[in-house]
Amino acid sequence: MRVDRREAMDYAAKALVLALAVAAVLPLLHLVAEALVRGGSVIARAGVKFFTETPPPPGDRVYGILTSLTGSLELAALSTLIGIPPAFMAALLAVEFPSSIPGRIVRVLSRSLLEVPTVLVGMFIYAVLVVPLGKPSILAGSLALALVMLPYVTTYVESALRSVPPTYREAGYAIGMTRAQTAFKVVVPIARRGIMTGFILGLAKALGETAPLLFTLGRARVELNLNPLGPGDAIPLLIYDYAMAPYENMRQVAWGAALVLILILLAIQAAARLAVREVRL
Repeated sequence: MRVDRREAMDYAAKALVLALAVAAVLPLLHLVAEALVRGGSVIARAGVKFFTETPPPPGDRVYGILTSLTGSLELAALSTLIGIPPAFMAALLAVEFPSSIPGRIVRVLSRSLLEVPTVLVGMFIYAVLVVPLGKPSILAGSLALALVMLPYVTTYVESALRSVPPTYREAGYAIGMTRAQTAFKVVVPIARRGIMTGFILGLAKALGETAPLLFTLGRARVELNLNPLGPGDAIPLLIYDYAMAPYENMRQVAWGAALVLILILLAIQAAARLAVREVRL
């Protein structure tokens, strides 16, 4: 059977693309598998205490991640409340008023901030908030994560809003809607899947960040603290510290915390896909 040259090149191109895709995914799959094996064994051995006890000091016993887990959830809630509303409004401004000076500024800043190292964000919040208050705090960490989240959410939400065909806006204007009514009652519902994706990507980015928390959060791991003005802890910060510790029990807790963080991110994405279904006008 004779194979045409163009067919052979097509098969070769498909094989190359498939091989490159597998090569790109393999490191991620290896990381997830390693976290499942090592972290899963630690959590299974510790049981419920892994989520109800504080992180361990140097020694032999494997404690839990209560303070770090609670701190991460509190940081996620506060940074979302702080970061997502202005990011959404900035994206809406850039789409609805693209030729205005504020709209142009939003587009330039949102793309420029994507390239800023997150450790600089942490240093900035340290200078303007931690130093005046005299101590790190959950609020300072939340502000740092909100600034990290801001350009990602703005960029993705702006892209989702721009994907709505202009005919829908024209239809809204034709029935007497104002620009604001058309934006919130027509454009936003149509683009809500992309908007929700932007929110999730921003939240996932914030939940996995370590650098902004090094200077802003503190490491309050001995006692549980729910006061936003007091120091706290987070799972990425715990992993950063314990993964490099010379004690085996700390490294084991780091693997368990890594698995918990991965599962939290996957649960957030799954919940969002279930919540955002077909578009209804």
